[in-house]
Amino acid sequence: MKLPTLILLAVATLVPHSLRAADKPNIIFILSDDQRYDSLGITGNSITKTPNLDRLANEGVFFSQAFVTSPICGPSRANFLTGQWERKNEIGFDYVSHNVISEEVFQDSFLMKLKKDGYSTAIIGKHHTKIGDRGNTPLKKNIDFCYYKEGHLGFHLDKHPVFSNLKSKTQVEGLFEATEAYLKPGDETDYFFENADKSLKGRLERRDSKKPFCAWINFNLPHAASIGGMGSRPEDPEIYSKLYADQLDQIDLPAGYPVDIPFPSEVFNEDDLMGYYRTKNRKALLGTKVKMSRAVHAIDLFVGNLRKLLEEIDESENTIIVFTSDNGLFLGEHGLGGKTILYEESVHVPLIIHSPFFPKDRRGKSLDQLVVGQDVSATILDLCGVDVPESYQGMSLRPLIDNSSTEWREDVFFENLFTDQGYPRQESVRGTEFKYIRSFSKEKDRKQYLPGESIAGEQAVHEELYNLNDDPTEQKNLASNPEYSGILKKHRARCQKLVTELAK
Repeated sequence: MKLPTLILLAVATLVPHSLRAADKPNIIFILSDDQRYDSLGITGNSITKTPNLDRLANEGVFFSQAFVTSPICGPSRANFLTGQWERKNEIGFDYVSHNVISEEVFQDSFLMKLKKDGYSTAIIGKHHTKIGDRGNTPLKKNIDFCYYKEGHLGFHLDKHPVFSNLKSKTQVEGLFEATEAYLKPGDETDYFFENADKSLKGRLERRDSKKPFCAWINFNLPHAASIGGMGSRPEDPEIYSKLYADQLDQIDLPAGYPVDIPFPSEVFNEDDLMGYYRTKNRKALLGTKVKMSRAVHAIDLFVGNLRKLLEEIDESENTIIVFTSDNGLFLGEHGLGGKTILYEESVHVPLIIHSPFFPKDRRGKSLDQLVVGQDVSATILDLCGVDVPESYQGMSLRPLIDNSSTEWREDVFFENLFTDQGYPRQESVRGTEFKYIRSFSKEKDRKQYLPGESIAGEQAVHEELYNLNDDPTEQKNLASNPEYSGILKKHRARCQKLVTELAK
């Protein structure tokens, strides 16, 4: 989606590589959950108000072609943490793959690389990836402020003992309270530490003001699993029950809604999908969309309050803020709900990098190179003057932001290896013009983790090819059109080459 002229963002330069001591920048990495690319004002959303995120982008760098390569919570977050594609790290959902991030790989994560470089580190909110062992021992042992719950958080946090020390019971506000407790010096937040659940013993260190910090804040919103109960309590902020209630008739649904699902039965069956991801009921879908809009607005308020807090503690001029989402979401497009299926609605996400170190004349443009979530971890380290591990497959975005002459990827490989909840196993390669998707039979892969099957020669049972310039919503499958047979063959070969190379 093309951005309006008035809000195009500028290219920016980054922190000099010479920063190696106490003047290193702070990092706050905010990751939302199931937030679509088109959920912001700057990306054309006419309902959801996101002035703080829009401002963050206007004062920083916006990446209009940012993607996640495994578009579902756990694997996507593992990709951010490891800087690798799932085909290499093999970290799927643990109850399907039974895999955990090894302690060796965790030591190369951006959190641990920064900790070794003298940073205070924090992880706050949702955690969806096993690290080291089933109890996440390396995470709890090494991260200074380790305040998370595994899996879904829910809208109200007080049902989880780990969050029992919070005064705020709603997710966004509660996670801001935790962030404030970590960042803010003084005794104002003593209650947070004094009333912490016993399971958090030894995991909540106050921030050392003499050190730079890196805080990774993970929301479980606007995910549908966390909008249930939204605004149901009298004490909930009013935005959760009333915001946008008078604009339901203005909320867009996909053209031709409801539309048919474009897959044969051997690839996908909607009956297997999670109930809250089914989109055939118009009233229910509109209700989901308005609640998700409220959640996105709440996250926007979080960003605004965070920037005020940084000013209050005199850290605003030394803190870089990164904002993105773990994946997008279908809301009736292609007849689908949920994610993982490799259409644009699922893989395309907003990505903003804001830095007070960007010169004024380098702010204000949107960059349109193909970038991926794995690039974020490499970029964070580069911004902080820390060497990027050789194990990373992502690349620092610094050359793009610097407007330096550099070779950059011409296409992106996507994959879905999550075979539970009805999702098809898929692989895809997307360039700037064409996108190819191949799907495999689901007959024998339910709850199986099969990263090596296609590499060993398994044949797809369904193929798709789209011209994204002519057909950005992926409605016209060209795979069976003889005029495109050469392009199909080229992309099929490229997909096989990438899946094989990325697994190494």
